[in-house]
Amino acid sequence: MIFGLFKKKSGNIAIVERQYGLLTAAARQPFLYTDLDVPDTVMGRFEMLSAILILYFRRTRASARTGQEIAQEIVDAFFEDVDHSIRELGVGDAGVPKKMKKFAGMFYGRLESYATALDGGDRQALADALRRNFHPQQDDAPAMTGLARYLMSVEAALAKVPEEQVETGQLRVPPAGSQ
Repeated sequence: MIFGLFKKKSGNIAIVERQYGLLTAAARQPFLYTDLDVPDTVMGRFEMLSAILILYFRRTRASARTGQEIAQEIVDAFFEDVDHSIRELGVGDAGVPKKMKKFAGMFYGRLESYATALDGGDRQALADALRRNFHPQQDDAPAMTGLARYLMSVEAALAKVPEEQVETGQLRVPPAGSQ
């Protein structure tokens, strides 16, 4: 399992596993793919997990040190997961670092563009960014306004989550379709 690396880093392994599991489960909700225009592809799943993780990181930036440490370990787990997935897709050892650099750039680029829209409370700007990222080079791509609405409601809900839930890896993303 990818979390074996964290044993040396901290005593947070159980917390990180639990929280990462909750976040990935939130990104895999069928409603996102059937009703909110998230493509059910490898890249669509990467995009959705990235969006959920971005909201989680935005929530934890105001956390105490423990919450921020857990968030960093979750970033590490995410990129370990991406590395593992790249290898499963048949990319050889020599090509993995180049692919990882590309995915890291994509993730941090999304973090910046989504944060700009979220900070401004601009649902249309968020929908536009989601459309570009989830449906690149597709002229007839869906508007992504439903997903933008959902993500904004998730961010508002996560802001109300008590710090104890963050520090114990029990932060839950509200289900899609509940907003």
